[in-house]
Amino acid sequence: MPPIITFIGWHDSGKTTLASQVVHHLKQLGYQVAVIKSTKETGIVFDTPGTDTHTHRSAGADSVMLVAPDQMVIMTDNRSESLTSLAHRHFPEVDIVIGEGFKKAKHVSKIEVFRNSDTNELLRNSVSGVIAVASDKAISGDHIFRLNESAEIASFIEKRFLQDAAKGGDHTTLLINGNRIPMKTFVQDALAGTIGCFVDSLKLGSSNPKTIDIRITLPEKNN
Repeated sequence: MPPIITFIGWHDSGKTTLASQVVHHLKQLGYQVAVIKSTKETGIVFDTPGTDTHTHRSAGADSVMLVAPDQMVIMTDNRSESLTSLAHRHFPEVDIVIGEGFKKAKHVSKIEVFRNSDTNELLRNSVSGVIAVASDKAISGDHIFRLNESAEIASFIEKRFLQDAAKGGDHTTLLINGNRIPMKTFVQDALAGTIGCFVDSLKLGSSNPKTIDIRITLPEKNN
């Protein structure tokens, strides 16, 4: 599953600008990149009255997917899924997921964008997972970048997250209630082997599966 790095910062710190520049550099390096952005705005309209998707949403559909020859668009209610769950559920095939926002995301690496004009203190002092800071202010610490060093930040991300992954990262991922459960290699091998044997017993003929997705909904326990 892809690594996740999210850009955090106070309002108007320049998160979108820097994150998009880093995405551009990662694409130039040949990586497949997905982006997940968090916003506090509500009522954002992605389709307009009169369109088919708007008709279905108005009819009460909880989720609508539009599939066109050149793109797919999903519109759904916010189910309060974690950044990790969203990334692994919707973008398992990319090399890396870049987030914007999600400063409270647990077990996710973060790069803070901090401007000299920010009147609040550094977020790294109050949130977990900050591995680097990009700022136009003199800041002490490891992995400090200038705001115009997007190429250097992309290189930092590549060396820290992508080069080792290319050598062989996790091949089996377990999500429980949307939370990724870390597993040692031998556990990944055992789980993949067990499920693989069940799939082989189905006698799918010439089918040669490369990936297997399973979603299990357990019955509620009676107290």
